[in-house]
Amino acid sequence: AIEALMAQAEFEHAVAVFEFGCGTGRLAERLLRRHLPSHSCYVGVDLSSTMIDLARDRIRPWEARVEVKATQGSMHLDAPTGRFDRFLATYVLDLLNEEAAQALVGEAHRVLAPGGLLCLVSLTEGVTRTGRLASWLWQRLYSLRPGLLGGCRPIHLVGVVPMAEWTTRYRAVITAWGISSEVLVARK
Repeated sequence: AIEALMAQAEFEHAVAVFEFGCGTGRLAERLLRRHLPSHSCYVGVDLSSTMIDLARDRIRPWEARVEVKATQGSMHLDAPTGRFDRFLATYVLDLLNEEAAQALVGEAHRVLAPGGLLCLVSLTEGVTRTGRLASWLWQRLYSLRPGLLGGCRPIHLVGVVPMAEWTTRYRAVITAWGISSEVLVARK
């Protein structure tokens, strides 16, 4: 799913990227090393101070053009309106309740410049026989013990993203090892 996102999100043309849920910075490092132009900037946020420290260490070679900061769990982003041309969130919306996920997508719309791309990957329901079985099992286990799954569950991105405000550039469901992910790239 991440490979599909990288192929469709035109990061090679990005000037300013905002990543919500940057984690350890692995994706940021990949973007900075192989995809983003040398003049572009990157801002990443995460709730975990441990993840922030790991991300800062990982992307230290680009520290002149990156910022990684902690968020307090609010869906309101400390970022200027229209500042970014890419908004990235991978495997984050499936951790949020529906209201928080919709609020985050609203903030993504606010911080993206006209024509900017919303770049999302999330767990979703399977489309193959194996994927449907894995999704069913995942949802049953989630309903019993969500903590065993890190609190994430399959969702439909097109159900969270108000498509009247976006133009779909790319959407796919990709199944790997029985686990299905939805990839959505939409233009503001």
